[in-house]
Amino acid sequence: MPQHTPPQPICGNCDGFPTVAITTGTRHRDGSRVTVPATCRGCNGTGHTAPAAALAKAGR
Repeated sequence: MPQHTPPQPICGNCDGFPTVAITTGTRHRDGSRVTVPATCRGCNGTGHTAPAAALAKAGR
C-alpha cells in the first residue's frame, strides 16, 4: 500500500505553478518563439510553502 504524505499549503505567490515560460517576443529561425524560464522566488520552485511555525508562550 503506498504511503501518502500530508498535504502542504500551496504557495500564495504562484498558486502552485512554480515554473513558467515567458516569451521574449522574438522568434527562432524555424518560427518558434524564444522563451525564458522563470521560477517563483517565494517557494523556490516547489509550489508549496512551509507551514507556519506554532507560537510558543513565553514570559510569565
